[in-house]
Parts: sequence; C-alpha cells; structure tokens
Amino acid sequence: MQVISFWSRSSVSEDLGCKRGEFSRKHYGSVELLISSDADGAIQRAGRFRVENGSSGENTDCAPGTWHRTDVHLENPEYHTRWYFKYFLGKVHQNYIGTDAEKNPFFLSVVLSDQNNQRIPQYHSILWRKTGTQKICLPYSPTKTLSVKSILSAMSLDKFEKSPREIFHPEIQKDLLVLEEQEGSVNFKFGVLYAKDGQLTDDEMFSNETGSESFQRFLHLLGDTITLKGWSGYRGGLDTKNDTTGTCSIYTVFQGHEIMFHVSTMLPYSRENKQQVERKRHIGNDIVTIIFQEGEESSPAFKPSMIRSHFTHIFALVRYNKQNDSYRLKIFSEESVPLFGPPLPSPPVFTNHEEFRDFVLVKLINGEKATLETPTFSQKRQRTLDMLIRSLYQDMSPDLHRGNNMLNRRSFSDVLPESPKSTRKKEEARQAEFVRLGQALKLKTTVKGDTTTNLATAGYCKKEPWESQSFCSNFPHEVVCADSWGQSLLVSTDAGILLIDDGRPSVPVFDKTLQIKQMNVLEALDLLIARTDKGKDSRILVFRLSAIQKAIETKKMIRSKYDCRENKLERTKGCHLYAINTHHGSELRIVVAIRNKLLLVTKKYISLSILTSTSLLSSPESPVEEFQYIREICLSDPPVVMTLVDGPTGDSDNMICVAYRHQFDLVNESTGESYRLHHVEANRVNFVAAIDVYEDGEAGLLLCYNYICQYRKIYPFSGGSSLVQPSVYDFHFSWNQVPYAVVCAFPYVLAFTTDSIEIRLVVNGNLVHTAVVPELQLVASRSDIYFKATAAVSESSDSTSKEMSSKSSPQTLRAYEKPEFPLPSLEGEVPCKNLYKIPLSNLVGRSIERPLKSPLAPRVITPTTLSGFTSLPSTHSLSLSRMEIKEIANRTRKELLGLLDEPIPKTECAQKLKKIPRRQSDPKQGAVRSSSSDRIISSSFEGYSERCHLSTSSDPDTVANREESSPSSSPFQLISLDDEDIIDLK
Repeated sequence: MQVISFWSRSSVSEDLGCKRGEFSRKHYGSVELLISSDADGAIQRAGRFRVENGSSGENTDCAPGTWHRTDVHLENPEYHTRWYFKYFLGKVHQNYIGTDAEKNPFFLSVVLSDQNNQRIPQYHSILWRKTGTQKICLPYSPTKTLSVKSILSAMSLDKFEKSPREIFHPEIQKDLLVLEEQEGSVNFKFGVLYAKDGQLTDDEMFSNETGSESFQRFLHLLGDTITLKGWSGYRGGLDTKNDTTGTCSIYTVFQGHEIMFHVSTMLPYSRENKQQVERKRHIGNDIVTIIFQEGEESSPAFKPSMIRSHFTHIFALVRYNKQNDSYRLKIFSEESVPLFGPPLPSPPVFTNHEEFRDFVLVKLINGEKATLETPTFSQKRQRTLDMLIRSLYQDMSPDLHRGNNMLNRRSFSDVLPESPKSTRKKEEARQAEFVRLGQALKLKTTVKGDTTTNLATAGYCKKEPWESQSFCSNFPHEVVCADSWGQSLLVSTDAGILLIDDGRPSVPVFDKTLQIKQMNVLEALDLLIARTDKGKDSRILVFRLSAIQKAIETKKMIRSKYDCRENKLERTKGCHLYAINTHHGSELRIVVAIRNKLLLVTKKYISLSILTSTSLLSSPESPVEEFQYIREICLSDPPVVMTLVDGPTGDSDNMICVAYRHQFDLVNESTGESYRLHHVEANRVNFVAAIDVYEDGEAGLLLCYNYICQYRKIYPFSGGSSLVQPSVYDFHFSWNQVPYAVVCAFPYVLAFTTDSIEIRLVVNGNLVHTAVVPELQLVASRSDIYFKATAAVSESSDSTSKEMSSKSSPQTLRAYEKPEFPLPSLEGEVPCKNLYKIPLSNLVGRSIERPLKSPLAPRVITPTTLSGFTSLPSTHSLSLSRMEIKEIANRTRKELLGLLDEPIPKTECAQKLKKIPRRQSDPKQGAVRSSSSDRIISSSFEGYSERCHLSTSSDPDTVANREESSPSSSPFQLISLDDEDIIDLK
C-alpha cells in the first residue's frame, strides 16, 4: 500500500505543468458592435469595441484555460525601455550614421555599460530607423572584439547603400533623445466625465455642473486637488497662468509617471453653450477617458458610441455601490487597440479602494500605450520619425562628405577602439565635453519632468509572481540537465545523477559513468526517460521511479552505466534529441531524432484507478517492454529543435514541429507529410525553442529564434497546402537579448539569457520586468522553474565601493581605455553557486491543492484534510543583526562622501551592496508623490548628484527596517531598476 501512496501523491505538479501552456484571450474581453440611441429610440452612432467585464461566470470551476487571478503590472515600463536616457546619456558611447540598401538613413548608438550594477558588462545597442527603434544587448568578451558590422548584422541589417560612420559631435545626443521621445510620453492626461443616472448623450454628461458626493470621493481617491495657477509640474495641456481652463484640477504621481486628470466638473462651464465645447476640447482629445456613472446596475448602461470623439479609444466605466462600499469596473477599447493588461478580475468588483486605484491607473496607462500602436497613431509616429531622421541625416551630411580619415578608419573597427598616442589628449578632451553635455542634458530632461522618476520602483513593496526561493545553497557541481520530482530535483551533474531536496543533503542515484544529457520525470506514469552519452553511443533509457525510490530508501549500491542495459529502448542508438507530448492524452508519445530520421514510440496510459498493489509489485523493474515502435519518418536535415503538438482529435492529426536550416516545419505523425510553418529571413539562425501552447484548446506554437518570438496558430489546420497559412491571431515580438531557453507560464513567457531573465506577456509580448541574474543557468522548467546563479564573494579588501563608483566618473575617463568591470569570477573570489526555484503556481495564478511530497521524505499515509494547503518552504536569507546593518550602512555612506579613510571591510554582507531608489509615500490613498528636487537627485547626475542624494536621504534606520521586512532571498530583489540610486544593504 505504500507504493500506492507514492503513485497517487504527486500528480498535481504534473497537472499544473500540463496546463501551463493553455491560455485564452477571452480574459481580455470580446469585440461587440455597440449601438447608442437617443431618448426616442433613434440610432445615433455605432462602433465596434472590445468589452472587458471580467468573467461572465460560466466557468466557475478550474477548467483548462480559466484564470482566476490578476497580476497588476505596467507593460513596457519606461525604466526598462528608455535605453538612451538610462544607459547612454552622461556616459561615453558611440553613435553612427548610415543608409540601408533602400537608401533610408539610420542611426546606431552603442555603449558598453554595467547591467544595473550587477557587475555584468554588456553592449547596449539602439538602431534608429523610420519604422521605429530596435534594441538589443550583446555580451561583452575581453578577448573578442565587437564591430559595428556585427551589431547591425545581429539586427538583421546586412546590406548598406552607405557604410556607417561615427558621429563625433556631442550635440547628436540631444537629437537622439528627441528620437527616443517619439516612443510616447512618460506622463499622461486622462479625461474624467461625470454622468448622472439616465443620461444617454454626451451633451447631457458634459453639462453636469457639479458631481455627487461619491464622485468627489472617487476624485479624492485618484489624486490630489491642485491649484492650476502657478503650477510647475506636468500640466497636461491645462492653462497654469490665466485660469482659462479652470482654477483646480486632479493630479498625481504613480510609479514615476505624472498624471493630470481633465475632470469635466472642474473645467469651465457655460450655461449658454449646451455642447460645452471647452470641456469637450480637453476630454474629447484624451486617448483614455473615465466615465463615472451614477445609478443602479439595472439603469441604462453607458456605451462608447454615446461620446462623439474620433480621438478617444478607451473608456473606463466606473460605478460605485454604496451598500458594500465597492467599485465596479468595465473597460471599452476600440477594436483596433491591441490587447493590454491587466485583465479584469472575476467579478470586476473592488472592495479595497487602494487596490482599485492601482488597478485603474495601471490599466489606463497600459491602454494609452497600446493605443499608440494602432494604425491611427503608429502611422503618424512613423511619418514624424522618418522626417526627424532624414532631417538629422541632412544636417550631418556636410560633415560626412569632408572625408575625415578618422571616420572611415573607425567605421567597422571595434566599438571601443584603441586611439593612437598622438591623439589621446585630443580624444580625452572630446570625450570629456561629450560626457559633460550628456549629463547636463540628462539633468535638464529630469527637471522638466520628461522622464520617469525612480519612484517607479515602488514595486519593491509587493511580492511579484516571478520572485524566487532559495532551493540549494553552495551547489558545487556543473549541471547538465534536470527535472523536478515532487518537490525534489533530479539533477544530472559532472559528479553523477543527484536527487536534491530543500534543506536535505543531496542523494546520489547514478554514478558519473552514466552521463544523462536530457531527462523527463513523469510521476503519473512512474517513469524516468533519459538520453545518455553522446554520438554513436547515445541511447534512450527508461526507468521506473518507484524502483529508483526503493533503491534510495534501502540504500542500495549506486547504479552505474553498466547496470542500465535492461533499460535501453531499442532502435534509439545514436540519437541526438528526443521530445515527448507534454499535455494530457490517451498515450505517451516519444519522438527520437537519429540524425535526419524520426522514430515514433508510444506507451499507453494506465489509469491509476484500475491499478492494484499486486499489479504494481509484480511489474518488472524495467518498463522497456511497455513501449512499442510505431514508425520511422525521414527528414531532409537533422532537427535542431523538436516539439510534439497535440491535434484536436488525437487520432491522425498529431504533428511534430521541427526546426532545421532556416525554417520551422510541421510533420504529420501518421503520414510523415511535411508542411512549411515559418521561414527565417536571416543569414544566421540560432534556434531556441518551439513551445506548444493551446489557446482555448486550439494548438499554436511559440517559435523562438535569434531575438524573435513568433506565435503561429496551428489549428484548425488544412493539409491541402504545403504551407501553413497565416492566421489573424499570429503575432511576434523581439527579445532584448538572445535567449538560450524560453519558458511559457501563462500569462508570462520568460526568456533566459546568460545573465538575465526577461519576462513578457504571452498575449501581446509586452515587457513587464527584466531581472539581472549573474551567471544564470536554467536547470529545469517542466513544473516549477529551477535555475542556478553565481554570486561572487570577494576575499580581498583592496577595492572599495568608492573606487567602483569612481570608474564611472567623468574625471577618470580615458579615450584609450576600455571600461573595466569586475567580472563575477576574478582571481581572489570564491564562486558561490546557488539553486533557486520559482514556483509555477505563483506564475500561472493557481494554487496547488495539496503539498507535493519529496521522494526523500518518509512515506506517511495521512487522511485528507478539508483545506489541504501548506505554505511554501521558508527561504534562506543572509542573517545579519540590526546593529551590523546600521554600522555597515553608516560606513558606506561616509566612505562615498569621502569622510572615511579606511575601506569598508569586505564581509559577506558588504559584497551584497545593491541600490534601491528612495521612495516617498503619501498617506493619502497610498499615492506616490515626488518633489522636483527628488526628481533632480534621482536622475543621479553622475559625479555629484549621487553624493548629494546620499548626504540628504540615506537613513540607516530605513535601511534596517527594509531589511527586516524583506524575507525572500531571491537574487531578483537585489536588483535596482536604475543604476543610479541610493545605496542600500540587503
């Protein structure tokens, strides 16, 4: 009976993993034709809008595709997307000009910078073209030079009409900053229209002279009432000199964005003008408008067609319920507006007013950004960008035609070249002027309020879904591959196959003679599938998990490669890749790739309900006999990536997605017919993954290669053509850095690079967060996500934080010196390798109904409880006393101010110095406020603003309190969103 307990205990993890690829756009509303009529019933206007009203309630159970939690995130946040302001201004960088094969001018900016003070040097590159900006990160190698040509090639720009040449004039920084500002404003203006119960026309709504008490409370929740005359902040088009647009308005700062609300009852009212043109002039020209409607739910509802405006694309309908003191929200978006989050919760009722305020503001900001991608706005932006780039190119043309030898010599040389000794002094002077102008421009832009303040990091106060937990500290082995087993991790390392559990010593399962390159733990089937060795000796092995666990419990001798002869699957010799079907079905399917041949092998599923202890105990130790060979399929080339796609019937429509050469193909499992899915238009292709996802039960694929992630819908599929026809649901987006692995967990898709995790939304590809993790390696991702990261702990004391900061000081710049960054694995440093876990339940918004038991834990049969929930294991954190934190914080501040002669002791804690922004919370409705001085300081005008901010704002008590309130040891939490904030200890 104990074996029965082992079989039945841990299928929840696998179920969760199976559902991870299922998503639905229905959470973001459905498009409806909305018609408005007057009091007599005559039709006035009609329009097609996407209506978001939360779930309709028909899916009350946890059926596949349903989602019952909403995470609130700003999409494409400026502190992640405004690269030129963040990484380039005020620092030595290079700018190039050229024309492509179609004679369209372009600009390229390149800087070698430290990634968020994580000691990771990277090249940040921006390509400015009339179609928009393209941004990529390229790794830095001290032994391999990087040329302009290689950077442009990575951006798929290989042919030129005129080769790029460098621009030396420092004034180019001002022009490039203007180009970046075309991406959209960092500040926002939203309309707020008050509607009484029963009002059906915009003339009636705009004619309301005053609002109700509940409307005033709603305005009080949105922001502060400010006097317009003499207002020095963001004004949103309102008159701040002569009171021609009213005397007061509502204003707030939210996550670094200044927001001005155009409130209908605060704008000028005219008794003679029934149309209230002055009010419509402002609210009618806002992209987003809030409609606060009085009345019961049964009253006639607001429709966007009631408002005569060609400019407003999004309406947020707000109703207040006095009985339960709650707000109900409904969103109308013009049909052409791309999907944007967060999706409304089910039901869309908010009893917590603070959460409602945060949700509404994030939704409206994301909505305005999404609207800028509609044809109406994107075409205007493209014309403006084209005009600016061509005008700038013409201004630069006289300098380019002078035949400057330095320009030609450096056109395809290293991005940071060595200068001749004879020109060093001249180059130093030019770079000093370049940096001075850039810093002045950065300061001026910040004072004007044209950039987000560092208050945008308010997200530190809340727990994010991607926050990790420490799983295993000081892991000394190199990881080849791994897979989760319950709450444990089965890892293939250079020392053999180990079973690791949180808080327990690792247990060896196989010795190092068995080299596993790929593995899958299938708990529901009691199977371990593995690909071992390499080259001609490679094989597919299958094991029973129960047999492995029994050997662990009885402490039998560790198995070697030579004990696994009975576990080899026939016909699999020489395989280099395999794939299994990851979703529920009637059978397990394995496709094994042996050069250009695909071998299809299946195993029938056995229902746990019909299993008995006798049948389990009498089953052979090796499950090889349970697998059967089906057929062999020949391809034109060996596949690099392979994924199985479940068909809608599962009969003869299952497909195999393979990637080779420059294409992704679909291969029918039953017939072997091949269909072209996607052709990659690039000289070099780095295939990353093909992830099967299921939108409302219909299969699709996320095709990942180079910097691109392309979504292609597969079904309904017609095999009549050799090409898979494009669908209206197809879309694509670009990563900022080439990933080596991509993991999908709706609503997120995570890209893993060598030093960062880039987190985007599946439905639109919008960026929500970038976490910098030094020496990152993805370990396993079938259920929970496991990764390894290296934290360098220095043993020497000859390098201080003051010396580190001086390396970026303008006074120490040298034209002939490349920026030096302390790499994570320098001499004198001890690498500390840790394993971390991101629980899948946190990402997909589902709770696990019962705890997953570890194979290492004693088997105890316990009765089922009603709740069945347990808390996740506590995380490991660096233990420091409050006094130690205060002392180190004080010494750090004094040293940065030059008041301390001796350096900070290089303790284990001192090496974890990170930066977080100073935040100022307003007690009023939790709004985040800022002053102009904070904006100036938070921009960190390098050289003295950082010291100024430290001297006025650094409080050790605040530091200690923040340490006590942060229980997680995730490496993400140590990351600042800007590299120029106040120092804090973690």
